[in-house]
Amino acid sequence: MCGIIGILSVNGDNVNQGIYDGLTVLQHRGQDAAGIVTLHKDRFYQRKDNGMVKDVFRTRHMRDLHGSMGIGHVRYPTAGSASSAEAQPFYVNSPYGIVLAHNGNLINTDVLSRELYKEDLRHLNTNSDSEILLNVFAHEMMVQGKEQVTEDQVFEAIAKVHERCRGGYAAVGMIAGFGMFAFRDPYGLRPVVFGERTLASGKKDYIIASETVAVDVLEFKVIRDLAPGEAIVITEDGRFFAKQCSSKPVLAPCIFEHVYLARPDSVIDGISVYEARLNMGEKLAAKILRVNPHHDIDVVIPIPDTSRTAALQMAQRLGVPYREGFIKNRYIGRTFIMPGQTQRKKSVRQKLNAIAREFAGKHVLLVDDSIVRGTTSAQIVQMARDSGARKVSFASASPAVRYPYVYGIDMPAASELVANNRTEEEVCAVIGADWLVYQDLEDLEVAVREAGQGPQVFDTSCFSGIYVTGDVSAEYLAGLAQQREDSAKSKDIESSAVGLHNVD
Repeated sequence: MCGIIGILSVNGDNVNQGIYDGLTVLQHRGQDAAGIVTLHKDRFYQRKDNGMVKDVFRTRHMRDLHGSMGIGHVRYPTAGSASSAEAQPFYVNSPYGIVLAHNGNLINTDVLSRELYKEDLRHLNTNSDSEILLNVFAHEMMVQGKEQVTEDQVFEAIAKVHERCRGGYAAVGMIAGFGMFAFRDPYGLRPVVFGERTLASGKKDYIIASETVAVDVLEFKVIRDLAPGEAIVITEDGRFFAKQCSSKPVLAPCIFEHVYLARPDSVIDGISVYEARLNMGEKLAAKILRVNPHHDIDVVIPIPDTSRTAALQMAQRLGVPYREGFIKNRYIGRTFIMPGQTQRKKSVRQKLNAIAREFAGKHVLLVDDSIVRGTTSAQIVQMARDSGARKVSFASASPAVRYPYVYGIDMPAASELVANNRTEEEVCAVIGADWLVYQDLEDLEVAVREAGQGPQVFDTSCFSGIYVTGDVSAEYLAGLAQQREDSAKSKDIESSAVGLHNVD
């Protein structure tokens, strides 16, 4: 769950400010690190570091990020470490000079790392799968042996990337002296859109971003999502090309984007995230009325922010008041993204404070988008009780998260998922609620499907354990579990990296 953006100005205007503004809009997709690389007269200028966008980029950095073309990235770690050495975009000088930013996760990194070292003779400087993706692309560009880059060469290289790489990925990149490119994995697991802005001259500026909200805010016109397996190329002089680069594309995007990851004002693959969440609330309220028609719920209270839309619709359908019972400190990061369990526990109390009068003496229905580890849920239930609630029920707008997600979301190891090998009643006891209700998976799929003219199939692997790529082995999941354990993450050691022209 990273955020990517790329902007190309055909008039030669600097794009640094636009990329910065776009990254702030995409900040919800990653708060671990941020980076921008721009291109000016065949020279790359780079600034990246750990931290939020507003902290990584100061005026002195922005002033030195020259160029009418650039890409940006906000990161939270899914593979590798949280080291600043793995902040994106990444750069390779051979061939041509290429930079790339990536959202997603490759599931065959071990194989690719060996191939890159032993067969492609390429050096990897980090543990990041994004650097692997870049080097696979760079190698496939190099073996074609052309002095001048062409769009066909880029498309052919991306077709080879699809053949070699497994997993979910959306990427944007630049090639010195040529232009910008973007591509999406053959299942469309991770989102990416492009837009344009027509100038008085009739020429067009272009933007590529993870979500439509970045396109809207920067006053570009959304053209469409990239299709699964598709690639686009935009040359320095504004010529646009698009081509399907996968032999067997299948649109099966990640449904968790609609549950939690994306902003509600985004549209992904023709589906309004806001409408999808409204529908989730409608479906879940219908389930409550079906399984517990004589409920005595006094008030519906969302756990901000993602669950607000679903909770509002639930309250309307249930015929009970909707209240904002928790006030959020917006200067604390998203607890789902926090790398350590101790940090997560501490951050919940720093992040939320209860308004006691909304809880006192009431049967409160708390609504959240999902329950992952259960740590946050348990603390929030206790906060409701401490504020005087006589009864606390808990509703999850998504089904039980029982399986790790492998395509670009930092889901914990299965052993850390509270619903793994537990019944609904057992999860209810763990989080300390009086009653717990989950969304049914079929209802979730219908809720998202009915929110627009979009895909009919979704990847629901974290709920169902069925991985759409069909190549996720038990051995891979075991290795991923070891990698994702909080104890392993706490041992990460900051490392140094060789950069290009750093703007410090």
